[in-house]
Amino acid sequence: MKKTLHKCLEERILIIDGAMGTMIQRHKLTEADYRGDRFAQWHTDVKGNNDLLSITQPQIITDIHKQYLEAGADIIETNTFSSTSIAQADYDMQSLAYELNTASAKCARDAADEYTLKDQAKPRFVAGAIGPLNKTLSLSPDVNNPGYRAVTFDEVAAAYTEQVKGLVDGGVDILLIETIFDTLNAKAAIYAIKKYFRDNKRSELPIMISGTITDASGRTLSGQTLEAFYTSVMHANPLSIGLNCALGASEMRPHIEELSQIAACYTSAYPNAGLPNAFGEYDEQPHQTAHIIEEWAKEGFVNIVGGCCGTTPDHIKHIAEEVKDFRPRALPVLDTELAEQ
Repeated sequence: MKKTLHKCLEERILIIDGAMGTMIQRHKLTEADYRGDRFAQWHTDVKGNNDLLSITQPQIITDIHKQYLEAGADIIETNTFSSTSIAQADYDMQSLAYELNTASAKCARDAADEYTLKDQAKPRFVAGAIGPLNKTLSLSPDVNNPGYRAVTFDEVAAAYTEQVKGLVDGGVDILLIETIFDTLNAKAAIYAIKKYFRDNKRSELPIMISGTITDASGRTLSGQTLEAFYTSVMHANPLSIGLNCALGASEMRPHIEELSQIAACYTSAYPNAGLPNAFGEYDEQPHQTAHIIEEWAKEGFVNIVGGCCGTTPDHIKHIAEEVKDFRPRALPVLDTELAEQ
């Protein structure tokens, strides 16, 4: 599968899916829907725990994956953005972390395999989504105590290790560390991935890394420039490095251009559907998002494109249509003599 993925990346710009949360919101699910039969008597509210739906409403999650595959996605992300013991502690469901990852991976795996079987000339891949956590290693949650941290590196690495095990056991093809606003959290995820495969004597899956530039300053929330962020994670030897979330495509463009010039690996970009309005909703229409991303493809900035918050299968369909005739960004030829010095 790894060889097939590289072959596809050499041939064309690949499409990653759009927002999972946006699609879940369309179902207008109730507290009872989230709970299902199994968690009907759970002692805390669970509405909003979208990852739990992979266990209680797997048909909804699988159907969303299928909608994105039907729209043209080559890569679909598992519904595991918050499937760590640290994030699930908000619902007192930390014991479910492993199961959430295996269940979500199965939903995506079943959908991807169904569409690959329909058209074997267009294989579909599953990326295990590894989110940024609700606790950060670089920033203090207490303004009066800047040195305080709510979590340790070892605790973060352990939570990510459990998630990686669940995703791998569930059958993912890729591990995607995404929406990174704290590079130290991402480093803990990288460490967890590398250690997991080394300790279990298994072949390493490809790693995709996607950061988040939070505003016009061009920096991550933990203060790094894009180049500094890239330098901090390139030791992972990722399949791709890119950006997602926080910005719409128009605002993300200069950062994607910069990344395309410095990255030795493939590049990815999946922006929001514009910036949110006063009600937190996204108004950018599919043809608008697709037109901007088409320009990136024309300029040779990208290898993998898709959508984040506010995007839908219609956005992905338009993006896939607009970039299909453009060659993917060529990987740079590295000067091996300089690299050896």
